[in-house]
Amino acid sequence: MLKKYLMQEIPYLRVLGRNNGCLKPVTLFWTASGIEMNVKAKEVWVKVRSEYEVLEPWVDVMVDGALSQRLMVNKGEQKICLFRNMEGDKVRNVKLLRDTPAFPTDEKTLLQVLEIETDGEFFPLEEPKLRLEVIGDSITSGEGGSGSGEEMSWNSFCFNAVDNYAYMTAEKLGAVYNCISQSGWGVFCSWEGNEQQALPLYYDQVCGLLKGERNKELGAFEKWEFQKFQPDVVVVNLGTNDDSGTRDMEKIENAVENFLRKIRNHNPECYILWCYGMLGDGIQSTLQKAIRNYRIKSGDERVEFVKLPDTQTGEFGSRQHPGHKSHEKTAKILTEKIRKIMSR
Repeated sequence: MLKKYLMQEIPYLRVLGRNNGCLKPVTLFWTASGIEMNVKAKEVWVKVRSEYEVLEPWVDVMVDGALSQRLMVNKGEQKICLFRNMEGDKVRNVKLLRDTPAFPTDEKTLLQVLEIETDGEFFPLEEPKLRLEVIGDSITSGEGGSGSGEEMSWNSFCFNAVDNYAYMTAEKLGAVYNCISQSGWGVFCSWEGNEQQALPLYYDQVCGLLKGERNKELGAFEKWEFQKFQPDVVVVNLGTNDDSGTRDMEKIENAVENFLRKIRNHNPECYILWCYGMLGDGIQSTLQKAIRNYRIKSGDERVEFVKLPDTQTGEFGSRQHPGHKSHEKTAKILTEKIRKIMSR
C-alpha cells in the first residue's frame, strides 16, 4: 500500500542546491537543485508544483546514478513516477533534479517538491566525500546539452543538468555540489555588455537574479547562509561572455579580483579553481593576470587557473554550445585536478 509523506516527514532527505531552508514545500531555484533519498520500495512517486509564463521547468530522475527520465513539468500540481514494479528488497538511491536554470526573464517561474508517495521505507544516505560549488554561465547551466547539433532555438529543452561537466565531476568524486549559473552572464558583464548581469552581484543571495513578488516571498532575495554549505572546492567557469561583452580588460581584471575576495570571505577553507576555455580563450591572459594579482595582494595561495580544452568539431551540442564529449573532457581534467588537491 502506498503511503504519502510530506517533505518534512521524510527521514534522511537531502536537499540539493541553494534553497530557502523550507521543507513545506521544497523550492528548487537553480540548475541541478533537487532532492535525494535512499529508499527500499517497489514504487515511488513524487508530487511537484510548477508555474511559468513562457519557460517551463524540466526535471531529471536519477535512479542509482542512471538517468531514467527527463521530462517537462506541466503547470499546476502533478505526480511523477520515479520508479515502479521494481524488486522491493534493494535500497535504491533516487534523485529528482531541476534540469533547467533559474529564469529571471520569467517572473512566474516556479518549481516545488510537495510530497513523496511510496510503499517502501527510507534509509540513511552516505556522507559525501566532497562538497563542491560550481559557478558559471550557459556552459555550466548545460545549455546545448539537449537537442541536435543543428538546433539553435533558445528554450527550456536545450538545457541539461546531468550531461555536463559539473554533474560528471561530482559523480566521479562522490561529491555533492551547489550550482550557481546563468546563461549569457559573466564575471563583469553579459555577452551583450550589461554590467547588471554579472554573477558576483548576486552571489550573496539565495537566488537574487530572479524577479517578482512571489520569488521575494519565497526568500530568493534573502542572504544565503554560507555556513549551511561550506565547499571543499569552488569551481568558477566565467569569462566567455565577458569576452564578447566588453573590450575593457581592466574592468574584467578588477571584477575577477573582487569576486575572488568575496568567495574567499564566505568560504575561508576552500580551494578555488578558476576555469576557462571550452568556447575559446580570448581573455585567458586577462584572467590569469587577475588571479596572479589577487594571489600577490592577498597572499592566498589556494587559488589557481585551470585551462579547459576547447570544444572541437564533432563535440558540439545544440546552439553551438559544448556537447557530451566536450563536457566529458572537462570533467576528466577537473576530476584529476581536484583529486590531486585533496590528496595534499
